[in-house]
Amino acid sequence: MTGVMDQDQDRHSERTVAAAPGRQFSPGEPATLPAVSVVMPVRDEERHLADSVRRVLAQDYPGGFELVLAVGPSRDRTEQLARQLAAADPRIMVVANPSGRIASAMNAAIKTARYGVITRIDGHALLPDGYLRTAVRTLLETGAADVGGVMAAEGVTSFQQAVAWAMTSPAGVGAAANHTGGAAGPADTVYLGVYRREAIERAGGYDETMLVAEDWELNYRIRAGGGLIWFTPDLRVTYRPRASLQTLARQHFRYGWWRRVVARRYPETVNARYLAAPAAAAVNLAGAALGIAGLGLWAGNAPAAWHWLLLGFAVPVVYLAGITAVSAMLARELPAAVRARVPVVLATMHMCWGAGFLCSPRRLVRRR
Repeated sequence: MTGVMDQDQDRHSERTVAAAPGRQFSPGEPATLPAVSVVMPVRDEERHLADSVRRVLAQDYPGGFELVLAVGPSRDRTEQLARQLAAADPRIMVVANPSGRIASAMNAAIKTARYGVITRIDGHALLPDGYLRTAVRTLLETGAADVGGVMAAEGVTSFQQAVAWAMTSPAGVGAAANHTGGAAGPADTVYLGVYRREAIERAGGYDETMLVAEDWELNYRIRAGGGLIWFTPDLRVTYRPRASLQTLARQHFRYGWWRRVVARRYPETVNARYLAAPAAAAVNLAGAALGIAGLGLWAGNAPAAWHWLLLGFAVPVVYLAGITAVSAMLARELPAAVRARVPVVLATMHMCWGAGFLCSPRRLVRRR
């Protein structure tokens, strides 16, 4: 597999883990917090990059930090903007990511990074105040290999707000703590992640064959090697959902497509939550196919004995009625314009995720 981390210690002879002398620390914090390398894969992020970088640079973190932007081929001015930001602040570095893949961006950035704590941030994520301080303190207190929190989806338009509601509701994503919140504790994976560098290197780095779910796959290998992944609700990062039905559908199809790769590679990880959307997609498709067949036979004056196939339409009708009822009950606090979009958003997320899972080809599976 590609993407094995460079273990050459000479490359990182300047790594620093201690805070600068004379820093002031809050009561209860370690006297010295380790320096942090914040790593941000970016591609086509001109619209959000400056705000994301500003939130990182504004962190009040006594241990010191750097920001490594791994820039992929973009159709907008992302690369130019990244270099302008780096020229304006010595804490920022830019590295090339020719493939544009997140996993290869992470590996390239980590090789360049100087410090022993690696924090992944997306180019459209907005760090809250105190994020690095809270994350690193939790990393030290728990002894975890990776610490993370909640993808706090927040929309601007009515459609985005509907997507945000679905992404933070069990009706949309099941009982996933990194989406819906929950109590602090061990987890399979977390949103973004603040890692001990040695844990990433020991696991062999990011798998560059994974186009989606690369964090989940890495965290699985870390856990398999005895590392602890720790979820804490104290870490909440604002996430901007997709802005159109088309992009939402494409996103969730890819999620399902690559989740099937993970399921085939590590079948022991499969559970009912991951099978719910594929099962719903399969049953709805089968019901619609039977209904269409019955409609054709009815139009062709086939014997009445075959007209029962029309009952297949009951399956998608019941499903749509169900998610509409769920929306009416659980999303009643939302504005009417947002609430009206929730059933369509839920159906798109469920069906596209499920279809991607069902269509994912076996040839994609390559295990280390």
